Amino acid sequence: MLGFIIRPPHQLLSLLLCPGLRIPRLSVLCAQPRLRAMAVSSSSWELPLVAVCQVTSTPDKEHNFITCAELIREAARLGACLAFLPEAFDFIARNPEETLHLSEPLGGNLLGEYTQLARECGLWLSLGGFHERGQDWEQTQKIYNCHVILNNKGSVVATYRKTHLCDVEIPGQGPMHESNSTIPGPSLESPVSTPAGKIGLAICYDMRFPELSLALVQAGAEILTYPSAFGSVTGPAHWEVLLRARAIESQCYVVAAAQCGRHHEKRASYGHSMVVDPWGTVVARCSEGPGLCLARIDLSYLRRLRQHLPVFQHRRPELYGHLGHPLS
Repeated sequence: MLGFIIRPPHQLLSLLLCPGLRIPRLSVLCAQPRLRAMAVSSSSWELPLVAVCQVTSTPDKEHNFITCAELIREAARLGACLAFLPEAFDFIARNPEETLHLSEPLGGNLLGEYTQLARECGLWLSLGGFHERGQDWEQTQKIYNCHVILNNKGSVVATYRKTHLCDVEIPGQGPMHESNSTIPGPSLESPVSTPAGKIGLAICYDMRFPELSLALVQAGAEILTYPSAFGSVTGPAHWEVLLRARAIESQCYVVAAAQCGRHHEKRASYGHSMVVDPWGTVVARCSEGPGLCLARIDLSYLRRLRQHLPVFQHRRPELYGHLGHPLS
């Protein structure tokens, strides 16, 4: 079922930046998994197409894989070069003990299935938050929240382990103590080159820390990705605001694949997966429930925006320090 098409107001942007400068109108759409048609403008066919997948993970890993695989195959059929899955695409457990029990190493069966799927579809995959048993599993009995990038040959080309763990107590949403089962990652990952552009990796709660996004963009990121499982209270209040803020301040595309709906009796997620352009316009978003949305990434538009609004050249670190140090 076709969702809807958005054409963002880049004509306004062209007037603000440079009279006479024509910014391509990007065509995007939202779709359910059974989508059978897509409408895009003929002028944008040459731009890379990305797919953002929205799912409702449960403790059933096999069922979750079947759902994600269906969306990934649909994304490939529609011509996407890269598909983004949300945080906890593998499962969302009922408690820390179940989380640890269901977790796997990167070399386990589940990542093997996604490796095969990437090869089968010829598609790059952003696996937004895998419950990883690291090399220190035997000593710590804790895991990492690991963002994995697979290329279209099924090879792991980047891994980022979530550095900011969500230990919060929000009234009306229930407590979240990620550190009960998870170890914070030790470092950021340099942006990775993909067919859609250079991607800076982050996960969910990381979006609340602009220092991370600024460090990634100074290291060359063109797309920031925040795979997430936002709650029902923080979602309506902060989700879109934070994503648009990260896009505007970094002058990057922001891609945010999200969990949605009720995972089990103890947890539900907000959904509203979206893509935001470097001007801060939401150019694609998912409708309610599992499905996908598509957007084309226009890096020439990004470069023109950065040229006409050169905020990174105007920073005054001698006054307020470096908010985001470039990656070493």
